Amino acid sequence: MEHRAPGLSFTAGLAALMLVIAACGGGATTTTTAAPATTTTTESSEATTTTAVGGELPGAGMKVGYISLGESVPFVKLVSDSIRAEAEAQGVELLFCDSQIDAAKALECAQQFAVQQVDGVLNFQVFQEASPEICAALPDVPVIAIDIVQEPCQTAFMGANNRLAGRLAGEAMGRFFKEQFDCEYDAYVSLESTAAGAANRDRMGGYREGFQEYCEIVNERILDGADRTDPAQEMVTNLLTALPGDRIAVVAINEDGIIGAIAAARTLGRDGDLYYSGQGTDPSIWCEIKNNPNYVASTAYFPERYGDILIPAIMSAINGNELPGQLFTDHQVITAENIDEFYDTSDC
Repeated sequence: MEHRAPGLSFTAGLAALMLVIAACGGGATTTTTAAPATTTTTESSEATTTTAVGGELPGAGMKVGYISLGESVPFVKLVSDSIRAEAEAQGVELLFCDSQIDAAKALECAQQFAVQQVDGVLNFQVFQEASPEICAALPDVPVIAIDIVQEPCQTAFMGANNRLAGRLAGEAMGRFFKEQFDCEYDAYVSLESTAAGAANRDRMGGYREGFQEYCEIVNERILDGADRTDPAQEMVTNLLTALPGDRIAVVAINEDGIIGAIAAARTLGRDGDLYYSGQGTDPSIWCEIKNNPNYVASTAYFPERYGDILIPAIMSAINGNELPGQLFTDHQVITAENIDEFYDTSDC
């Protein structure tokens, strides 16, 4: 399994990058939406801006293309909103393209960015095996990969420290099963996405490592492609029809898979048999974490902060500065006991 070298934390990375770009400037400030797949509007930003010498915003005159993984995914929508807000705050012209979880559409985005002569690219597309073709279509500009490795053209990787993120939640699950059941349980179900390549291997491998700090893995079932709600619900439904037991650990590469698993278990009247842990902690799962006693732990990625790292980083790269190879977001284990310290769950 792959191991990534340590990278910058959210706070340290942002501070260092903002020092680099503080004096950079350019032309007029504009925000543009342009995409072969879908279009969207740019929302206003409340982020703090740094004004360059002469009164211009530091990103003025820079044109950045952004390939979204898919705006239908709640986590991705939060990432996109934070990128839009920070781009506007810094005066960067952002060209947005929704790949809609489709490698062919991601390639169309790359081709359009080449025609539009962008100065840099933020690439958040899920199919790692498609990255060489997409890289070949992009112009020769700095590229920051988001959450999924995009070789051979990525200048830097920004997103989760996947092995650590998986391990944190895996430790929480293993500790729970040790304390509650003395490691006597029926199955370990892993909802994965091998299409995500290294992200899947590291994140789900981290889960296994963390869990095994407390309990051995028994009766493991891997459901590939269960990273979206509908496929996960179908796969878990099919699995449960042939999987007895009332102590089943379910871990997932994201919260979408967990939502599907919960729906499957409830439909079959077996919600009490499954114990859950997901990744990302986007708003779609907050109420389950707070109110469902079988939701054990999630690892938060704070997607609403991604833009604070990505936009300063791509600006710095466009200006010719070398970036660290890894720009990691902070991670935090979220449970029913501490969720209100980080999120507003008053509607739950």
